[in-house]
Amino acid sequence: MLKFLLYLFLTWLFYKLVFDFIIPVYRATKHVKRQMNDMQEHVREQYRQQQESSTGYTANPRQQATEQVKKPVNPDDYIEFEETK
Repeated sequence: MLKFLLYLFLTWLFYKLVFDFIIPVYRATKHVKRQMNDMQEHVREQYRQQQESSTGYTANPRQQATEQVKKPVNPDDYIEFEETK
């Protein structure tokens, strides 16, 4: 009888350890990892957009080609450069 109670107690302890500690820690770790990946992807996207806007380069060459076709060259858009010494 004492052996049965000991096994019952150890089973209950194992159950509490798994369902009250290990599974919640696993879920929290998985959630934090997902949030970190989302945040890193968001930062990469912002960096890529910043690079595109500063260089005028778009990642999609087809889109860039259609933009060039749509916009005719205007001579007023250019400023002549004069070298000064």
